[in-house]
Amino acid sequence: MLFYRAYGRLLCLLYACVTVSAFTCAYPRLIDATRDDLVSDLMANCYSSVDLVKTYVARINEVNSTLRPILELNPDTLHEAEVLDGERQDGLSRGELHGMPILVKDNIGTADKMRTTAGSYSLYDSRVHGDATVVRRLRDHGAIIFGKTSMSEWMNFRSSNTSSGWSPRGGQTLGAYHPMQDPEGSSSGSAVAVDLGLAVAALGTETMGSILFPSEVNNIVGIKPTVGLTSRSGVIPISEHQDTIGPMARTVRDAAWVLGAIAGRDARDNYTLASPDPSVPFYAGACQLDGLQGKRIGIPRNVLPLLAMQPNGPAVLSAFEAAISVLIGAGATIVQDANFTAWEEFLESKSVTQVLCADFISNIEGYLSKLETNPNNIHTLQDLRKYTQNDPREDCPKRDTAQWDAALAVGINNTSPKFWPMYQNNLRLGGEGGVLGALARHKLDAVILPTSLAAYVPSVVGTPVITVPLGAYPKGTTTVYNKFGNLVQVAENIPFGISFMGAHWREEPLIGMAYAFEQRTLYRQKLKRYIEPHTEIAGRLEGGDDRVCT
Repeated sequence: MLFYRAYGRLLCLLYACVTVSAFTCAYPRLIDATRDDLVSDLMANCYSSVDLVKTYVARINEVNSTLRPILELNPDTLHEAEVLDGERQDGLSRGELHGMPILVKDNIGTADKMRTTAGSYSLYDSRVHGDATVVRRLRDHGAIIFGKTSMSEWMNFRSSNTSSGWSPRGGQTLGAYHPMQDPEGSSSGSAVAVDLGLAVAALGTETMGSILFPSEVNNIVGIKPTVGLTSRSGVIPISEHQDTIGPMARTVRDAAWVLGAIAGRDARDNYTLASPDPSVPFYAGACQLDGLQGKRIGIPRNVLPLLAMQPNGPAVLSAFEAAISVLIGAGATIVQDANFTAWEEFLESKSVTQVLCADFISNIEGYLSKLETNPNNIHTLQDLRKYTQNDPREDCPKRDTAQWDAALAVGINNTSPKFWPMYQNNLRLGGEGGVLGALARHKLDAVILPTSLAAYVPSVVGTPVITVPLGAYPKGTTTVYNKFGNLVQVAENIPFGISFMGAHWREEPLIGMAYAFEQRTLYRQKLKRYIEPHTEIAGRLEGGDDRVCT
């Protein structure tokens, strides 16, 4: 671990912090606060990481009984914050996230007093051997691992009739923009917590939409990285060919800071060894206002009718068309009809789900075999299904095990000779017939789509996507419930987003484009929640807003 001596003292001098009047503490509203805001105040001694943690805990206590985004908090958080505060006072920094509280999804392993269960009681008392690589890297960069977020049980890969954001451990997570709002995806708690300013940022995981969809409807930024940019070691899996770990944050720049901390090669995940560059780009440095200048951006028009056929699709498409004007005004060239040539075939293909089923059979057994303790003796998917069907807390058969039933019915794992043709078909559909083909044929820097359409094709080929807020459904929108019947998916004021898609390992230019769009629109700041916490750090400190750097 590298320490950069005199970092704190230097920053204090830069702020001319020698006099009481030289630096007035900002005390940003935590629902809007960025990593840069908080670092400036911490380095200027306006407050400490301990103060920040206590304030976030108070905010969580205001809303968690209603919206349930937080599954559990790390009981060692205050001690970790004290240690990091002490290092900062000594002029030391572990990295760009020093003293920043970060949340992680409940399928991401932590070797501490918290559990790692994917929301299921089947793994409630299991223990992992060590931190997931992404967690270790967060700690190495100075982050405080603040807690575990709620999620859709088993990454939404169990039932055909359940609700996003529900797990036996956490109950039903809800979004903050409409009563009983569907939080979407499986990284549901991460998205809701970040939106409400309950931490600086969070980690989510995605196989097909589990970062992008909850980020969209909760009005935040989510980055689904190239499969292999971030290590999956120590993370409960669905598919080694599609799983990826990414940041969820309130701004593109915050997400870029976190991505830079967790990215990189890892011998425990050989997919990361395919990275063309052993060094990690300075993703936050890509956040420039000219990030769209000269870029060629394509629109796969043949994908949009799927959204147009939905009752409230026109509102999203109208906002999407307006966004194109923003891109042109920022210096981008728009290429129309940069179509996904295999789109219709993709929608009908059985291989898309068959690959996930075969991967899960193999990958979940691999994860279970590496547990330090496995008290329920869950070793195979058959064991997992049996436990789930017999524990009343798992709400079965009301919430069925249809995904697992289908996986077992396929009858193959990903070592079977039958698997390879399925996987190759996916690569064709998502590659030449999808995003990679569109990028190559039209010499594009990116492809854009409304986020509700953006997760599918990139998922099967492992390419990156970043979603940014685009707006919300207008007054008079017809309310649409989820299939389970308990959550509102579409209604007035529920947010939606726009996604930038690129080729493998091209996160850096995508971040630049997304940042330039974000800064020209600032849609996140224009939406209002029906519920939000009100505790702020200034109100918890003696002297309030009059405190200055000393």
